[in-house]
Amino acid sequence: MERLLHYIWKHKIFPLKQLETTTGMRVEVIDAGLLNSDAGPDFFNAKVKINETLWIGNIEIHTKASDWFRHGHNKDKVYDSVILHVAEDIDCEILRTNGEQIPQMQLSCPISIEKNYETLHRADMLPPCYDIIPKMSQFAIHSWLSVLQSERFEHKAEAISTRLRHCNGNWEDAFFITLSRNFGFGLNGDAFERWASMIPFRAVDKHRDSLFKVEAIFFGQAGLLEESLDDPYYLRLQKEFSYLKHLFQLPVMDASLWRFLRSRPGNFPHIRIAQLASLYSREWGVFSKLMEAESVKNIIEILQTSTSDYWEEHYQFYNTSPRRTKNLSGSSFNLLIINTIVPFLYAYGRHKADEVLCQRANNLLEELKAEDNYVTRMWNGVGLPVNNAADSQALLELKKEYCDKKKCLYCRIGFEYLKQPK
Repeated sequence: MERLLHYIWKHKIFPLKQLETTTGMRVEVIDAGLLNSDAGPDFFNAKVKINETLWIGNIEIHTKASDWFRHGHNKDKVYDSVILHVAEDIDCEILRTNGEQIPQMQLSCPISIEKNYETLHRADMLPPCYDIIPKMSQFAIHSWLSVLQSERFEHKAEAISTRLRHCNGNWEDAFFITLSRNFGFGLNGDAFERWASMIPFRAVDKHRDSLFKVEAIFFGQAGLLEESLDDPYYLRLQKEFSYLKHLFQLPVMDASLWRFLRSRPGNFPHIRIAQLASLYSREWGVFSKLMEAESVKNIIEILQTSTSDYWEEHYQFYNTSPRRTKNLSGSSFNLLIINTIVPFLYAYGRHKADEVLCQRANNLLEELKAEDNYVTRMWNGVGLPVNNAADSQALLELKKEYCDKKKCLYCRIGFEYLKQPK
């Protein structure tokens, strides 16, 4: 509903009556402002006339006025710039960080727009063939999902082959780059792959017995040691990297490529890099060990990684935080195994013509929990089973390679849909 209120505000779909604040002051929206898709107020640089005074500033929109406090805006100075708070349900007064009250305006969504939006939203979220799915036999669905899973294996194997060529056929290096990409967990995936591709692995190998030196290289090449900070550990890393950078002619990545907005602190690049540094310095031949692991439990034991002591009290350099061990969560392991270990097992098995490895990849997917995202929830909602990671991977393939590309004529569900009488 909040997104719909954004739409109504942006396009000025207001009721045909005088707009007023909750205290009865007249409101005239001259410029709705620029929609902000990142952190901060919802609309920037709006122009609003309240009584006879023209205000230029930011607008925040919520379903309920009390969401202002629930989201912590009353403690965030960024929101002190809000000149008008808009909500469908005004259930309380709202305040800036200094206790100053902010004008509010109640804005309801017209019933006709809400109903039409629900229709459009449902049509946009669901595949056009959704009504045929409950009528299909379980055998037809299962056989199609098996084909889709095989296709997804092949597509991921092709991506690994491309990365392997860039690594001159070194499986360990290609594996680490892929693992690093998936340590970005979507938001920083591209940045992590770019960073890992810059690491001179043979040079780093000489220092893998020292976690501190590995951290210096990893953070330095990530462009995260370029500031002037009064932090003893940071300064030690900075000094060490300066020496190693000169010794190995190390390139430095543009730090602006890292993304922090709408990211939980535990997923900040600093923490993920620290975890990778710990894993890389501790486990030699990690790729070979993982290719020999025969269960999810064995894989987790190999990938289990924490950080150096410094990061137990930090999420970024300099700023301290309550002490906490930064281990990978169960869901993180699940995603890393699905997106890194399983594809490499299949690709390596295909490379070695080893059917055992390929079958192990399949077995792991059937053992792992299904991914929980909007795609799997969509398919589950229209009647397609999502029992394990094998199902979720197959359904992601269906959405990406068939639905999004409108390849209905090549889809078995599309075939059944086209056959039904009208």
